Amino acid sequence: MATAQETHEYPGELNDVPGWFWPLDQVLFSWFLERQERLDTRGDLLELGAYLGKSAILLGHRLRDGETLTVCDLFGAEPPDAANRAEAAKSYSSLTRQAFERNYLSFHDTLPTIIQAPSSAVLDEVAPGSCRFVHIDASHLYEHVEGDIGAARELLGPDGIVVLDDFRSEHTPGVAVAAWEAVLNRGLRPVCLSTQKLYGTWGDPEPVREELLAALRGRDDISVTVERAAGHQLVRTRAKGKRLRPPSLPASRHPAPGPVLGAGRAQAAAPVPAPAPQARPVARAARPSTPRDRARRLALDLLPPLVTRAVRRYRAARRAAAGRAPGTAQSRP
Repeated sequence: MATAQETHEYPGELNDVPGWFWPLDQVLFSWFLERQERLDTRGDLLELGAYLGKSAILLGHRLRDGETLTVCDLFGAEPPDAANRAEAAKSYSSLTRQAFERNYLSFHDTLPTIIQAPSSAVLDEVAPGSCRFVHIDASHLYEHVEGDIGAARELLGPDGIVVLDDFRSEHTPGVAVAAWEAVLNRGLRPVCLSTQKLYGTWGDPEPVREELLAALRGRDDISVTVERAAGHQLVRTRAKGKRLRPPSLPASRHPAPGPVLGAGRAQAAAPVPAPAPQARPVARAARPSTPRDRARRLALDLLPPLVTRAVRRYRAARRAAAGRAPGTAQSRP
């Protein structure tokens, strides 16, 4: 199925936005941010590596008065070194700031603070100790991730949460090395692990970990296991098949697909007029069943389900094409 990005349309809901922000992590992000709100933990939100805005959109819904969401990404700007240039050309060649802004403004009235630069620039733009939640999902190269983790430690306030993406993917060994080095040698304490992300803190992990365990054990769509390694308690979470219920988020301001806006900052699209009511089609008398019809139905019943669905989709497409052909009863405005 084509995404809104591929068809050049506005996203109608969060999962129309391309990206690798899975429902399990949507649940975990929401839980950590809701806990901070409940405890009145104040601070800004920061994302290093925004791609097309999927996780930034969720973060933007958790801002309170006086707080700022900052996203830092190259968005097509020149990478700082040859290895980073090769990585950007391979994985992010289609990323543009225009696409990010269009997606974000489909869900929010204003853009976040955008730093279009390497993630190393964030220390010059964000005040030390000002953040309560930092999501690191920029470069996968060890040297860059190591620097991003150091920046997160400086920018987070007491008990702030840092999230490291791709800490265990087979194609991102540099992230794994930097993540576990931070745990073993730089004071980072894991709170939990998902299939894609490591959630940790430089504060005391015990209170937040115990609350999270209690919350997750009350769900039937997330499995939880607890292990110990190198003196750390590791809470592993995993979605149970397709049963996982993602958090409920405000809908897009474009519930129906709309055209891509021009270059530069996206603006609100004009409201789409409601379609004129159409006359209800007159029911036709049923045609008597013939032996050939009965044979076709029997064949469909005996075929494997996958083949049956394909045949029915093909027939539906043929009927739709016939309805659009000149000389048919259907007319265009």
